[in-house]
Amino acid sequence: MSTARVLALLELLQGGGTRRVADLADRLGVDERTVRRYAEHLTDLDIPVRSVRGRYGGYHLAPGYRMPPLMLTDDEAVAVAIGLHSGPDSLAAESALSKLRRVLPKQLADRLGALLDTASFTTAQRPGPADTNVLLTIAKAARDQQAVEITYTDRHGQTSTRSITPYGVVGHGDHWYVATADRTFRLDRIAAASLLAATEGAPPPGDAADAVLRSLATTPWAHRVSVRVQGTVQELRLPPGLAVLTQLENEVRVELRAERLDWVPALLAGLDRPFVIETPDELRDHVRQLADRLRRISGRPVDVGL
Repeated sequence: MSTARVLALLELLQGGGTRRVADLADRLGVDERTVRRYAEHLTDLDIPVRSVRGRYGGYHLAPGYRMPPLMLTDDEAVAVAIGLHSGPDSLAAESALSKLRRVLPKQLADRLGALLDTASFTTAQRPGPADTNVLLTIAKAARDQQAVEITYTDRHGQTSTRSITPYGVVGHGDHWYVATADRTFRLDRIAAASLLAATEGAPPPGDAADAVLRSLATTPWAHRVSVRVQGTVQELRLPPGLAVLTQLENEVRVELRAERLDWVPALLAGLDRPFVIETPDELRDHVRQLADRLRRISGRPVDVGL
């Protein structure tokens, strides 16, 4: 169940009066059945939600009810705020998020505001758990253009302490990433982060989400793959962060890095468009092997189990 939308429903009901189920569903971006489930959840939390039957029925709060002070841990505040910030756009979500920031302790509200100001997302999928203190510290550094010292373990298991100047945090797939002018860091590999002095000079170099996707697509794995595919960038359906796409005259150059090549032929076949392999040469052998395997499979009698 979406905690963010349940909070948004409570905020709507606190506006007073009886709210029709259809109107609540429209404001929350869910169906009417889900609204009823959210209302039952609020009732289970001892919040006096009353239902009104009939053509103009719906839900309202018991007269005189006031929501008690909201006490959330840092982790809970971040989870609710990210759910509201990254969910479907609605006035209810904006109102609930604004209220959340008003009732939090001043320091946490400021750090949470920094996260909301600097966070972006590449897909509908939300990142998994992260060290909240590290996440909020880096978000504050990104907003205030401060350097931050981090303890980082890279993909080879090497740990080092370094100073970075982040300009955005990005949720991509299961992970949070930190964008800097030079490279991208995966946030769950940062064991500690502490603020340093404010930096001077140039503003952020560009869109943080685009920078993270490009960085992921160019990670120096074992093989550099370059393929020209007939069509336009808009016509190619590739997962975000997998490849760098460059529009040519009537083709798109698809460039990616891969530790192994055995999965690339299936990816190219899924595009269902003519393509020319530029590099590496051994990818051609993998494409032939896939084609031969498909011919063998398609030539076999089909066992339908009769």
